[in-house]
Amino acid sequence: MQEIIDFLRQLRDNNNRVWFQANKDRYLRCAALFNDITQQIITGIESFDPSVKGLQPKDCTYRIYRDVRFSSDKSPYKTHMGCYVCPGGKKSGYVGYYFHIGVGDMGTEYPFGHMVAVGDYCYEPKVLQTLREDIVNGDGDFHDIVTKQCSPLFSLDKTGALKRNPKGFEPDAPWAEYLRLKTFCLFYTPDNSFLTAPDAIAKVVELFRSALPFTQYINRAIEFTHAEK
Repeated sequence: MQEIIDFLRQLRDNNNRVWFQANKDRYLRCAALFNDITQQIITGIESFDPSVKGLQPKDCTYRIYRDVRFSSDKSPYKTHMGCYVCPGGKKSGYVGYYFHIGVGDMGTEYPFGHMVAVGDYCYEPKVLQTLREDIVNGDGDFHDIVTKQCSPLFSLDKTGALKRNPKGFEPDAPWAEYLRLKTFCLFYTPDNSFLTAPDAIAKVVELFRSALPFTQYINRAIEFTHAEK
């Protein structure tokens, strides 16, 4: 993965069309390498989650070109390469397993740095409502998934969490820390040594394996919500 990291670092420092065109062959080689990594990740996930069976890298990867229409940052290219492996592909509306190689300091806001994540950061209001009801009525099952089943390397993304319980839930409702979430996502930001190790892909797949109950819990709520439409 070091070749991809090196390319992205230079792209970050030369984020313009002239440089990119002069290095287009390097980009295409790195894109091919990342597609191969994505295929290995898909194959690994298929071994424990058959809901993603049959996906191809094109179903899970993203363009390098940024949509700058509504952004103050007019840099034309992304400085990360990512894939999102979920049932039906990245635009299906279901949650799954996200991996990207990026640049920047570890721990800074997305999309800087490398990332291994499960879940999603944007949900329909009805899905959030269903998840919250499941958590209240689940007798701690969601808490056990997050704290006991998923890898301890994962952290729960609390970005934008509410300060009080959402409407319809009593102030003393159980598991308030989860009810207030707007982003149901677990993430881990590995360093370069993690990604450049010979067994990096295997370790990423094992992280995803530990989070299977988390993705199943959320996709169950999404499936229920879709069935009610």
